[in-house]
Amino acid sequence: MSATAAKAPGAPASSGDANRWKALVFIALAQLMVVLDATIVNIALPSAQTDLGISDGNRQWVVTAYALAFGGLLLFGGRIADLWGRKRAFVIGLTGFAAASALGGAATSGAMMFGARALQGVFGAMLAPAALSLLAVMFTDAKERAKAFGIYGAIAGGGGAVGFILGGVLTEYLDWRWTFFVNIPFAIVAALGAYFVIREPEGGRNRNPLDIPGVLLSTLGLVSLVYGFTRAESDGWGDATTVGLFVASAVLLIAFVVTEARVKAPLLPLRVVLDRNRGGIYLSLGIAIIAMFGTFLFLTYYLQVIKGFSPIKTGFAFLPMIAGMMIGSTQIGTRLMTRVPARALMGPGFLVAAAGMLVMTQMEIGSSYASTILPAMLLLGLGMGTAFMPAMSLATLGVEPRDAGVASAMVNTSQQVGGAIGTALLNTIAASATTSYIKDHIATATSKSQQQLVQMEGAVHGYANAIWVAVGMLVLAAVVVVTFVNAGKPETTAVTSGEGAEDELAVPVVAH
Repeated sequence: MSATAAKAPGAPASSGDANRWKALVFIALAQLMVVLDATIVNIALPSAQTDLGISDGNRQWVVTAYALAFGGLLLFGGRIADLWGRKRAFVIGLTGFAAASALGGAATSGAMMFGARALQGVFGAMLAPAALSLLAVMFTDAKERAKAFGIYGAIAGGGGAVGFILGGVLTEYLDWRWTFFVNIPFAIVAALGAYFVIREPEGGRNRNPLDIPGVLLSTLGLVSLVYGFTRAESDGWGDATTVGLFVASAVLLIAFVVTEARVKAPLLPLRVVLDRNRGGIYLSLGIAIIAMFGTFLFLTYYLQVIKGFSPIKTGFAFLPMIAGMMIGSTQIGTRLMTRVPARALMGPGFLVAAAGMLVMTQMEIGSSYASTILPAMLLLGLGMGTAFMPAMSLATLGVEPRDAGVASAMVNTSQQVGGAIGTALLNTIAASATTSYIKDHIATATSKSQQQLVQMEGAVHGYANAIWVAVGMLVLAAVVVVTFVNAGKPETTAVTSGEGAEDELAVPVVAH
């Protein structure tokens, strides 16, 4: 797909598609819906569990079914967008997501709910890469593109906190089912808008036959990996099934790489990930997301269980982080990424986020929100927002137009897998530290109130231990960036042939 194909007749050379700003509204709306859905459902889960009679052992499937389908099928979804056309994949993804949400809202049993969540994941995996690559092909001017992706990234980041607040309001004042039904108007408006406004440029589709072995191996490999970490969290790292899943995942993913190197039309052309800059971006993003996702979970529990915040108040408590993310992405990242090399923003960005995590390690039962959590959240948001913008600008830099969907999907895949690993890994570290602390201190607690205090102290001690690991992860992400990412400023390193110039940027789907 050439950059010139995206231009309106008679438009200036760098203007891009005439409807590009209208298209951004509908694409961002779809992104907001997907991000909202993740946090809204978490808030509604206790009420849904009671209504549908889901056991404690099975409740994780409300989250896991979505994560497995979404994370496992993203590469396939990216390839479908390249094959069918990005606009078509986007509209079909939205329509399917709305139908799956209606099914979830109408669920009468646990099994029906799990199925609806898996279907949401399937259509989300088609929707997300299509949205990213659509924006990339519609904005062809470097500065406009930076602005568009800054807006989109801010919405992606802000949606999580809006989800906490909206989820709390809907669950408290209406019914948990509305946390699913609320997706339907979002999806209908976004799908209709996209259908009538978006004109995808001709050419650039990857019309090669679908790589069926690649689809099967990558999907099964990623599902095994994500499920392995989920099992590790609940059943322990030494559990036979957990170990079996990790072994199966390694075998399947190695077989996938071998297959992709040999087939004529691979699902994931290895050239996409073996590029030094792109490989460094995918790796550093995955590591940073591992740090972020576990921390979100601990903060939610700390605020609600230890500090006694309501779901709505917890949602508002996350707003400073979202504000930091918006400032980092729209004011710092967007303004500087065409002036300085990407690693000059990404490395310091990850380190600022690590500093925020470092402040968080100091939290105790008696810590005040204003003195500990607030500055930690601001630093975390500011650092992540600053790092994300140039990271996305390089994630599809110089990629061939026919690979745009797959390259965008790889960004989301590294985040989904990183999120699943982060939640399981950091949760396990926290649980182990908590158990150890309680075992060492419970003997000195003579009354029931003292025992409760020791348990709460143990929980906070566990959170702090896991957050120390998150600090190390963010420092590691910064080291990966400095070591591997060597591209200059996006506007000086962009492809100049017109082929692929439109695919320079992508933005993350922030999953929860």
